[in-house]
Amino acid sequence: MDVLAATTLAVIAKLAPMAVLFAMLALVVKRGAVWDALKRSRHESEVNLGLVIINYVILAAFFASAAAWWADALVVSETLAAFWAGATPVLTLVVTLLLGEFVIYWRHRIEHLPALWPMHAVHHSDEAMTWLALLRKHPLAYILALFVDTAPLLLLGLPVWAIAACALVRAWWGHFIHADVPWTLGPVGKWLISPAAHRLHHIDDLQLCGSNYGGVLTLWDRLFGTYIDPAPYVNCRTGVDGGSRGLVGEIARPFEAWAGTRRADTTTKAA
Repeated sequence: MDVLAATTLAVIAKLAPMAVLFAMLALVVKRGAVWDALKRSRHESEVNLGLVIINYVILAAFFASAAAWWADALVVSETLAAFWAGATPVLTLVVTLLLGEFVIYWRHRIEHLPALWPMHAVHHSDEAMTWLALLRKHPLAYILALFVDTAPLLLLGLPVWAIAACALVRAWWGHFIHADVPWTLGPVGKWLISPAAHRLHHIDDLQLCGSNYGGVLTLWDRLFGTYIDPAPYVNCRTGVDGGSRGLVGEIARPFEAWAGTRRADTTTKAA
């Protein structure tokens, strides 16, 4: 079996359980309206799957090599590594999650600044949110996250197992909060980013979308003043100036914006 086929099978094996889970969730929540929802999201889902193929299949070997090189290039503190090796697993996981969320919060906010927004706008251009929207990332955004998100954690000597465990939690939660469900999670939503809170982050409003940057926790949004209660905005419209485009258009979006050929798509959202 060649590398491309093996990578494709690995991606299918990873996404299949999520597809089953979220299909069941859609049937429970939407019931008779599920087919209409599928029709509405068809175009966006095709774009999302196209980006999955590009990022996780075609460019997978390149990204894996880049990640390995980056990890080897980082100088890890032996003292900190030894400390975490002797720490309890629970403490290690809690610290890894908190620090990981802190890094991702600020990487996410930086992506909303004018220079990087055209690249990140690909993720926000989805006008029919589904669990697959988490994977709607421009290859440049994917590699930025690959280099930024884990580097501080590795430099602090946190163990790879803890980083991987938190990444798995974040991935599953990330799919959940992109799902098309109007849930604020009640009291739990005060501490965890809910689907409604993250949908508000995707709202087609230049000011309101500069909120709720967290991936799992609301902690850093609350501390830095970017948390907004999603209750008044449940089921809000999502998207960006310039509208959703096909796969080729989304790949071209940042390059056209940086070249100044599509002014509407360069509109930045509040950081």
